[in-house]
Amino acid sequence: MEYDFCIIGAGIVGLSMAHNLRKYYLDANIIIIDKENSLGVHASGRNSGVLHAGFYYSANSLKARFTRDGNRAMHQFCQEYNLDINRCGKVVVAQNEQEHKTLYELLSRGEANGVDVKIISEKEARDIDPNIKTYKEALYSPSTSTINPRQVLEKLKEIVESEGTKIVLGDSWLGNLGNNHIMTRRGTINAKKIINCAGLYADKIAQAYGFGESYTILPFKGVYLKYSSSPSPVKTNIYPVPKLENPFLGVHYTITVDGEVKIGPTAIPAFWRENYRGLNNFRIDELTEILYYEAKLFLTDSFNFRRLALEEFRKYSKSHLANLAKSMVQNIDEEKFDTWSSPGIRAQLLDKNSLELVQDFIVEGDDKSLHILNAVSPAFTCALPFTNWVIQEYIKK
Repeated sequence: MEYDFCIIGAGIVGLSMAHNLRKYYLDANIIIIDKENSLGVHASGRNSGVLHAGFYYSANSLKARFTRDGNRAMHQFCQEYNLDINRCGKVVVAQNEQEHKTLYELLSRGEANGVDVKIISEKEARDIDPNIKTYKEALYSPSTSTINPRQVLEKLKEIVESEGTKIVLGDSWLGNLGNNHIMTRRGTINAKKIINCAGLYADKIAQAYGFGESYTILPFKGVYLKYSSSPSPVKTNIYPVPKLENPFLGVHYTITVDGEVKIGPTAIPAFWRENYRGLNNFRIDELTEILYYEAKLFLTDSFNFRRLALEEFRKYSKSHLANLAKSMVQNIDEEKFDTWSSPGIRAQLLDKNSLELVQDFIVEGDDKSLHILNAVSPAFTCALPFTNWVIQEYIKK
């Protein structure tokens, strides 16, 4: 089959890419292929559902820009199609003087990026949620919400198909045959432009086309602990002050779109790319490669990986995870956080030369193929404006 565009991966980035492509190429023949038989099997369907506001990141980063714009775009998308949304907001709380100072750094970043964010007093924080505990002040983000990721994916798939794009599930990319022919599970596809939105395997596919040689994906496993009782112990998303040099935001309280409360997530180094449970999807080649890089990071202690890894593995203990969350509230019944959520895997790009985790979007390609190497968190929030930018910067030029 011959196509103008072949998109590899039907996650939030792949579907958003197809939707935005149609705005510029009304008559294009577009196909999306995905190795899974249903949507949302991996990160796009396993994430927290939080629509972030965009105040964590320095204002000159792509991540800051697309989080801000994506928050607005996804709110509008959910409103337009009557999808579930919980406008519960977010409060970032401090525990000491140093963290209190960092609140103002987050405020500065948010204001520079045009985000609705403000410092509030401890009393104002407790007016929002009486169970909040903070040191002196807190940071309030009213535009942070939660949505149902799988619901969004299904609606976007419906829209993309109605626009004339063909979506083939259960058809995986198997190899580059040259001249923009690709081998798939169901045969061969020829496309004028191949767009790689493959998430956990984006680096492997990119390298088959001569791109992404400096990078490899390191997987990190995230799970939450769910609260099994009622009434809800919190009314808003409550987050700690993050370590700004760390790509992870720390253990926090999330309220899902249907009002469920959970704490987490973990960011535990995984040993193969789809290392969700037990030995499911085990790949010896991935285990060998990932252990090699994790051992290098452990020995060199790049970005404090040694401490990070040891701290994260401790979070397999329910009592330890609950204790980390306890400091952000007045009262909590730790024992009622008793059920693990389905795990997700975060595809985190590692620079093999510097041994640093890449904390912004990375795109490489040429006139034949384009590769989204690092659809970094919060990619779900960012997807609509990010893919529109990719089209303008790399395809329409």
